[in-house]
Amino acid sequence: MAAKDGLSTTTSLRVRFNECDPLQIVWHGNYLKYFEEGREEFGRIHGISYMDAKKNRFSTPIVLSHCEHKLPLKYGDRFEIETSFQNSEAAKIIFNYRILKENKLICTGQTVQVFLNEKEELILVNPPFFLDWKQKMGLI
Repeated sequence: MAAKDGLSTTTSLRVRFNECDPLQIVWHGNYLKYFEEGREEFGRIHGISYMDAKKNRFSTPIVLSHCEHKLPLKYGDRFEIETSFQNSEAAKIIFNYRILKENKLICTGQTVQVFLNEKEELILVNPPFFLDWKQKMGLI
């Protein structure tokens, strides 16, 4: 599924009781957790995960997250998270998200991650393991 403009995955989930407020509407902070589910699934499918970064002595903290709500999710709803990798020449990992229920747009979002070395110093060039992955995926 490699393409010059990026890669994507779709993850299916169901809203759990503990993710809702007393009105049985998903609490807004849980959408960031759904984004994380999408990133983890993306990593499993496309071979780039937090553990790959760790194995190569890097961490990839999120430095920016954005979430725009369109419609609410409620207890028991089934929904999909579309996670798309946004290719960039910068030393960043950028993901865009769309959460859909029955083909209706529920939420959009984005996260940006950077690379830190073992001393927790910001790395301004793409690490070799990340460049290797991008090449393997046909992104460079």
